[in-house]
Amino acid sequence: MNAPHRHYHRIAWAAVLLALCVIVFGGFVRLSNAGLSCPDWPTCYGQATWPVAEHEVEAANASFERAVETHKAWREQVHRHIAGLLGLSVLSLALLAARRRPFGIASVLAAAVLVALSIPAYMGVPGVFEADHAVSLGLFLAAELLLLVQALRWSNADASRLATVLFMVIIFQAVLGMWTVIWLVKPVIVMAHLLGGLLTLSLLVWLAWGTTPGSALVLAEADRLRRLLWIGLGLLVVQIALGGWTSANYAALACGTDFPTCLGQWWPQQDYREAFVLWRGIGVDYEGGVLDGPARVAIQMTHRLFALLVVGYLGVLAVRLIRTPGMVYWGVVLALLLVAQVSLGISNIVTGLPLWVAVAHNAGAALLLFTVVGLLARLRTPA
Repeated sequence: MNAPHRHYHRIAWAAVLLALCVIVFGGFVRLSNAGLSCPDWPTCYGQATWPVAEHEVEAANASFERAVETHKAWREQVHRHIAGLLGLSVLSLALLAARRRPFGIASVLAAAVLVALSIPAYMGVPGVFEADHAVSLGLFLAAELLLLVQALRWSNADASRLATVLFMVIIFQAVLGMWTVIWLVKPVIVMAHLLGGLLTLSLLVWLAWGTTPGSALVLAEADRLRRLLWIGLGLLVVQIALGGWTSANYAALACGTDFPTCLGQWWPQQDYREAFVLWRGIGVDYEGGVLDGPARVAIQMTHRLFALLVVGYLGVLAVRLIRTPGMVYWGVVLALLLVAQVSLGISNIVTGLPLWVAVAHNAGAALLLFTVVGLLARLRTPA
């Protein structure tokens, strides 16, 4: 992949670091139960920041049903601001990648303008026009369609296709962030928002390594290792999704602080029929969870059991990398990340889900993904 600008890879790596910050801080927001601390979007109680002064808090409490919790509201709104910076970084990468394509810059800018217009259409402008969610959704879909057409037309030789797809993903992430608020932390939306953030990180990592000069790892066994890594990536994504579902349904402590048993039993009562119902309608406040004990236990047990498969497979893959000449470093990194992630997962349970441990567990998943995707992006067979 040819870099469309001599500093392109540096901008991409800065975006990777910013994406990691967004993911970790987003986990902090979710795990500290601050996801609904701003009942509106993209403002927070009608402000670009959040209510702080006494008169601001009083006005917000009079205008919104949810009382202001300043110690939580700042977390949600700061997360939105960091995510906005990431969006601007991705927009810059898309513009740089498309600048040599016919109508490339115009297409990306037109999509950005459509998205920008969809926000006031969603919110409405007091005294000018009322909010129209159908118009807002139409503008968003038009932007995504425009980018999709261009991504299909362009090749990835100069990163234009990958950067355009990345811009599409970041736009959809913003919409998922909005739905998380207006649909009251609906579990399937919360999980999708987490996966969207990790997809954004993965695409950025691929883009950064692909445009970094001399980053290729040329090995005779590259094809075989890539096949093994793709399987590992699939298992890792499923496990991350299960972790997101566990968190979104407040099932992290469904087994109490027992490990490896659950509620003092090896196989307690579980309700799998209710545990994995993705759609339960709109209008239900899911903060705190709505499932009963057996359903939450089923989610927690599924997360634990699938973790055994993922850790076993990635552990064997780490040993394989260590035994491959030139890949010892990455094999050791993968093994250390696995040990740390398992330790954090167990600590989450036995210590009663301390916030910093839960956030670190979230960050560990992102780092595992970073490592596996990075290897997939760099491995090459000899010419």
